[in-house]
Amino acid sequence: MPKRSIRSYSTNKIWISYAVSFAFLIISILVAISVGTIRVPFLDIIQIIGAKMTGRDVPPEVDQMFINIVYSIRLPRVLLAMIVGSSLAVAGASFQGLLRNPLADPYTLGVSSGASVGAVVTLFFHLTIPFIGPFTLPFLSILFSIVTIFIVLWFAQKVERTMKVETIILTGIIFSSFLGSFISLMIALTGEELRQIIGWLLGSVSMRGWEYVGIVLPFFVVGVLLLLLNAKELNGMSFGEDQARYIGISVQKRKLLILISGSILTGAAVAVSGTIGFVGLVVPHFLRRIVGHDHVHLLPLSVLTGGGFLVLADLVSRTIIAPTELPIGVITSLVGAPIFAYILLKKRRASI
Repeated sequence: MPKRSIRSYSTNKIWISYAVSFAFLIISILVAISVGTIRVPFLDIIQIIGAKMTGRDVPPEVDQMFINIVYSIRLPRVLLAMIVGSSLAVAGASFQGLLRNPLADPYTLGVSSGASVGAVVTLFFHLTIPFIGPFTLPFLSILFSIVTIFIVLWFAQKVERTMKVETIILTGIIFSSFLGSFISLMIALTGEELRQIIGWLLGSVSMRGWEYVGIVLPFFVVGVLLLLLNAKELNGMSFGEDQARYIGISVQKRKLLILISGSILTGAAVAVSGTIGFVGLVVPHFLRRIVGHDHVHLLPLSVLTGGGFLVLADLVSRTIIAPTELPIGVITSLVGAPIFAYILLKKRRASI
């Protein structure tokens, strides 16, 4: 595989990228909260959110119906979509940097499917772990996602000792298909009890509420912070493990930490939203064309852009054929699958 370089970009271009990404996220949030069966004016949204954040009363001129719609229904949904999109995008960016391949993401590596198995098992058996209560679902999803990624790596090493990236990705796709079949078998054998989970598995942030935001937020903060702290090490490993060791990076320790951090983000996201594919593929691929491969900037930009991307995808899923809602995973797959094919063809042509 040809070695990549960490391309240098001007400070102005980097800061412009941050400003645009942040503006994209804020505009996406405001539009998603505003648009629906009942349209809420932007000014009212800002007043409602501002009042709730500062503990003040909402101005009396704001319609009470708008307050209920924004704070009780749309805001938690939009924030959950933002957290899930940010989690998947930054996890995808870290996996791609670690494996030095733009085709790697939580979906193609089987991590999302592993997390889905953990979530389905938890929901079906009504499992509750003492002392952690409502955090049982994300905890088991994360545990299954971590186990899955290490099984994928172990199997890839058995297939090919050098563990080429293409072998790891192919192994991830195989395990993803197997785990998906396992979930389908569970649903088929259990009858109506799990049929409602099919929609959840396709990906949705509908009717989740503030409880789910509170459940996923701690894992999101921990996972993102761990990855940001390893951004420079990811840059070093982008040149290969031998070069990373030469410049003093503890490769095995950092690799383990990055894999676990990405799995934490993926597992928690899947626990609250179901399997949403290709976010971790599309967003980092787009950003690399703008800011290059420097993970010091790529990771935080993935957080901002990934959140805005999924917020808009959720908006499309609930409005394109309203009042019926499409699973959000359908929207991301329609966007992501052609991009996946494009990247694959581009890599194939580059290797010829």
